[in-house]
Amino acid sequence: MAEKPVRNRVTAMTGTDYPIIQAPMGWIARSQLAAAVSNAGGLGVIETASGEFDNIRAEVAKMRDLTDKPFGMNVALSYVKGTNIIDFVIEQGIKFVTTSSGSPNVCTKAFQEAGIKVFHVVPTLDMALKAIDYGVDGLVVEGGEGGGFKNPSPVSSMVLLPLIRSRVDVPIIAAGGICDGVSMAGAFAMGAEGVQMGTRMLSCADSPVHNNWKQAVVDAKETDTVFLNQASRPALRALRTERTDGLLPLGKFNVMEQMAGIPELYFGGDMEAAIPLSGQVVGRIDAVKSAEEILQETMAGFYASVDRLASSYTA
Repeated sequence: MAEKPVRNRVTAMTGTDYPIIQAPMGWIARSQLAAAVSNAGGLGVIETASGEFDNIRAEVAKMRDLTDKPFGMNVALSYVKGTNIIDFVIEQGIKFVTTSSGSPNVCTKAFQEAGIKVFHVVPTLDMALKAIDYGVDGLVVEGGEGGGFKNPSPVSSMVLLPLIRSRVDVPIIAAGGICDGVSMAGAFAMGAEGVQMGTRMLSCADSPVHNNWKQAVVDAKETDTVFLNQASRPALRALRTERTDGLLPLGKFNVMEQMAGIPELYFGGDMEAAIPLSGQVVGRIDAVKSAEEILQETMAGFYASVDRLASSYTA
């Protein structure tokens, strides 16, 4: 039996049953994964961080064949310069966009005039307030425990999320450390109205990444990520491997050189070919499950957590 839908500002804007968003992971967040998440009642998101605009166009077209549910796109502003990505997103009739890796000021007005809701990804309070000044509809508040490209001065979700909520009124999607109903309930207690899952979706059965990476996530402990390139930008949180252990003492290195072997890592299963971006939540993931299982179990756990707190701590 499907868990009951959530009705709040995030689901109103996304058009989904559940306020669970799949993170826009470069090369990974394409139609195979995004359609599975959308079909399960969440919001699948197509990435642009790979910069492969022709492939991204094709993946959006595939989504029309794989799902009739809502889906979104991420516009990674630093990686799509010189493309007509803003016009392209508008032409697709997509109604929800997240923006990252740059100022949302360059596209927020155009998207909103086309009826598209815009949430900007922020790792600090200052960046959140700037995004609000630019008129975004909401925020993706990204804690430093999450995987991928990060702010060099990471702030955990437990500090960042309630801090930003205390200063803004727009809906917030929490990212970083979210993998199940308990962590979703915690995020909601701190002011979120939605959650974004990256590592959990990277390691799900519907993800296109090689099983070696999925199994490495399942086998990892909570201490098995490293924070890299902290003296430069972007900093990175990644799974601990021989390659990333070797990079750990370096305060600064060329990220693009270290990511040159992405195809061999992501789809060939060579865990030393590039940097396997992953969050600390690897320590809480103990099985590869389908997107449908993840969303249903998350919502069941969310409702159970809320009910338990209500029965234990309210008069």
